[in-house]
Amino acid sequence: MTTEHAHQRTDLSALSEIEELLAQQDEPQLSPDEFKTVFRQHPAGVAVVALEHAGRPVGFTATSVISVSAAPPLLAFSLASTSSSWPAVSAASTLAISFLADHQDDLSARFATSGIDRFAGGGWTALPSGEPVIDGAVSWVRARVLQRTPVGDSYLVSLRALQSGSDGTSPLVYLDRTYHRLGDESAI
Repeated sequence: MTTEHAHQRTDLSALSEIEELLAQQDEPQLSPDEFKTVFRQHPAGVAVVALEHAGRPVGFTATSVISVSAAPPLLAFSLASTSSSWPAVSAASTLAISFLADHQDDLSARFATSGIDRFAGGGWTALPSGEPVIDGAVSWVRARVLQRTPVGDSYLVSLRALQSGSDGTSPLVYLDRTYHRLGDESAI
């Protein structure tokens, strides 16, 4: 069995286990709208996940990037299986995550828009290894894809951090479908 087949088998067995657990739940659960309402009230940092695929850059806005472990340095994000970026992410070995600065709401909106060339407007630079990073971002991380785990209608993509860079500016935050800036006046 090839490594790829072993990963597919692991992904399918993980999905089967989750589906089985979900089917066993007989208690009431939140509707999709109720669930979205909860997370609209939870502020999130805004990032652009980007990679090179078939000789062209691919990227999308993500508010689901999380730190998983410092030792080893692991992070993750989720992506809907229906996303136009999923085929590229499903084949990627490495990618870059740029954590956007508070003045980059226009870039976030561009990378969240489907059906356009998200890179045509510029504002990015390819690393020597090929992954695009957003110019002026607070920070960026180049990472190796470790796992793509199916969870519900999405995939949880686990990564090992390989390199990083930082500009040290203030981050862009997303809350209740609106961008926000953090400043000295927001500190407690």
